[in-house]
Amino acid sequence: MSERQIHRIGVLTGGGDCPGLNAVIRAVVKTAIGHYGWEVIGIKDGFEGLILPDKTVELGFSSVRGILPLGGTILGTTNRVNPFDYPVVDEDGHETRRSVATEVLERAGDLGLDAIVVIGGDGSLHIAQRLHEMGLPVVGVPKTIDNDVGGTDLTFGFDTALDVATQAIDRLHTTAESHHRIMLVEVMGRNAGWLALHSGLAGGADVILLPEIPFSIQRIDEKVEERDRQGRLFSIVVVAEGARPEGGQQVFQEQRASLAARRLGGLSYVVAEQLAAVTDKEIRVTVLGHLQRGGSPTSFDRILGTRFGAAAVDLIARGGLGRMVALRGEEIEHLPIADAIAELKTVPPDSDLLHAARCMGISLG
Repeated sequence: MSERQIHRIGVLTGGGDCPGLNAVIRAVVKTAIGHYGWEVIGIKDGFEGLILPDKTVELGFSSVRGILPLGGTILGTTNRVNPFDYPVVDEDGHETRRSVATEVLERAGDLGLDAIVVIGGDGSLHIAQRLHEMGLPVVGVPKTIDNDVGGTDLTFGFDTALDVATQAIDRLHTTAESHHRIMLVEVMGRNAGWLALHSGLAGGADVILLPEIPFSIQRIDEKVEERDRQGRLFSIVVVAEGARPEGGQQVFQEQRASLAARRLGGLSYVVAEQLAAVTDKEIRVTVLGHLQRGGSPTSFDRILGTRFGAAAVDLIARGGLGRMVALRGEEIEHLPIADAIAELKTVPPDSDLLHAARCMGISLG
């Protein structure tokens, strides 16, 4: 990599929100301006800020003052805008979808952007890579509460979501034990069970259902009955929203026709209904949903986001375009975005976390 002449960079947040986004934005702005003397343009609402007019703002030190502990993103975000499949209304009022990627590159050129920091998960990084292949100078920062981006040990946002889920499980323990109930706690995790597995271990769950391991109601009931025989008259079941039964499919929410993406959710209610057919115990369901995305980031996510943001700007300065910053062990490193998105990071079958769960007597369904 060789150093490039940089004068102005952009920064955007794409996909779902998560705690720590503002920490990254703050670090990008403070490093770019304070350390390198560059200008920084904030691009609003993800890639849509490079498609529609009047969706950019110049960022300075005052713009990021006080945002470190704030959840969400001051730039806004969306997970429904893909420049390669963008809705366009023709003269007759009919909506069609087409690529506006060329317009995105032209808009970046008009703004005088020498590089763009794209803060996003697997979907946003896929878009960033395609735009980079067309000539857009980008650097990626991995974020997601699912922790499923390849190439990095952890994504920021995961630790905060884990803390929220663990606290919820802790609180449900007392009410579950008081009423001798089965408590189902549904957490996020479309195709990767990192959040369910970590929170289940941290919260002392009895059953953890993961997308990587198909489950059966019979095995869940067997675990509940085993606990009953031991005098433990309650059970905590952590359910990843993307888990699926043996021979079955993931459960999706009912969607309006206008929404292109299908949203997962409601699996825990299906599991509760099926469990009710084989047990006389009372069952209650708690779906954490967007509580896991909101609120102030933990100190770990604030620090990781800050390190990622500063490293992304350093990477631009060294000419490391088309690459993503990543946490490897204790160090911040980088790799090609193409390598990071080549395969979703899921829980491997030989994971020591799974071994630890089994050693703790946790059923994996």
